[in-house]
Amino acid sequence: MSLSRIQGTSRKFVTIQASQDRMVQSTADWVAQRLQEYGRPVRIRLHDGTRVESENGHAPDMTIMVRTREALASLFRPPLECSLGESYILGDVDVVGNFQDVFPLAEYLLAQRWTLSDRLRFMWRHVIAPYSQAKRLSADRTGARHSPARDFSAVQFHYNLPTEFYRLWLDRRMVYSCAYFTRSDDDLDEAQVDTLDYMCRKLRLQPGDRVLDIGCGWGGFALYAAQYYGASVVGITLSLRQAEVARKRIAGAGLTQQCTIGVADYRDLADQEVFDKIVSTEMVKHVGRSQLHKYFHQIHRLLKPGGVFLNHGIASHDGDGRLGPLVDRYVFPDAEVVPLHQVVTAAEAQEWEVRDVESLREQYALTLDHWVSRLEKEHGRAVDLVGETTYRVWRLYLAASAYWFRKGRLNVYQVLCAKPSGGRSSLPLTREDWYSHSASGKAHKPMSAAS
Repeated sequence: MSLSRIQGTSRKFVTIQASQDRMVQSTADWVAQRLQEYGRPVRIRLHDGTRVESENGHAPDMTIMVRTREALASLFRPPLECSLGESYILGDVDVVGNFQDVFPLAEYLLAQRWTLSDRLRFMWRHVIAPYSQAKRLSADRTGARHSPARDFSAVQFHYNLPTEFYRLWLDRRMVYSCAYFTRSDDDLDEAQVDTLDYMCRKLRLQPGDRVLDIGCGWGGFALYAAQYYGASVVGITLSLRQAEVARKRIAGAGLTQQCTIGVADYRDLADQEVFDKIVSTEMVKHVGRSQLHKYFHQIHRLLKPGGVFLNHGIASHDGDGRLGPLVDRYVFPDAEVVPLHQVVTAAEAQEWEVRDVESLREQYALTLDHWVSRLEKEHGRAVDLVGETTYRVWRLYLAASAYWFRKGRLNVYQVLCAKPSGGRSSLPLTREDWYSHSASGKAHKPMSAAS
């Protein structure tokens, strides 16, 4: 065994079993040098047995397996965020140990200052590295950003997977959003019922209320609001697959008289159609910063005076609404998660009265933990449905999102807006009614015999 020691200020990382390949050895030494300030034990094992690891004797929390010489050549090429993620997506790199430990390491590497020599080193390696096969999985976008046609295409890309794939890791009601946990060990199915009930209470739904559900997904909220609160719900989505599944679920529950689902853009809804209450669950990330004023203006026109609108959406902390090039390319094309203050400012500019703002950041981290765990347990079935590469895209995306929420880079807010009539909001003086009875529909019986 041969060691190549590189001294660092806070710990030592060494190259073990020096490679006979000059390119491999020089890259391994470069990696070891880069890791000198990294505060956690980690091992990187290359295709020829060469290892880079901490010399302090602690067992590594995680081992990164680099499968081929070509993978090593492309792993660190700029932009680093894409090259690291694509190497995992394509199976050129694997992770042994806790998958969540990948993200502190990636964050550390992304924060490093790259010299001109570093850039030239990996730009040259890019010449000999193979063309990324992952590009064939990325979205093909044409037209102006956030135009109706391009938004429609982007949504089809995200949801153009078998519904059974989502069923593997979502709850039984297929709620594709943050659950509401009262304890960290709550069951996901119960926590998602709690979030549906909590949203209904925030809207203060009453029997006969006419509700617009923007971005209705597979119909989870529409079904619950009709079953437990007697609401009449119109749900809209841009996903053809989601609409088909939601309609089947509504028919199966015998609620076709109370719930209708349409494939429509919120911008195209007729002004003559007005609603008592409106809810939008995580659709706002598809709207875009430049379209926020149109979003709030249109919803304001669709709501009756005295009504309320609940906007449930993800927001960024640092002001950069982008989710990164990897997510933009392979998961959510054109998605933007703008900071909360910009959402509130856009709402108030369209004559909304903002009545309540609540962060559910920790709740979303827990939700994503459940989703990742469920997906990993169903690895074999997921691969049968969508293939190994797509499985890896979603595992990486969901696990990274959990990390971002836990670190505070992402947040999720429920913003309740009112449309007063002559200055009267028709809202109670306190929020006491939101918490005056148990959640999860436990205080409610289905109002429809068919449910």
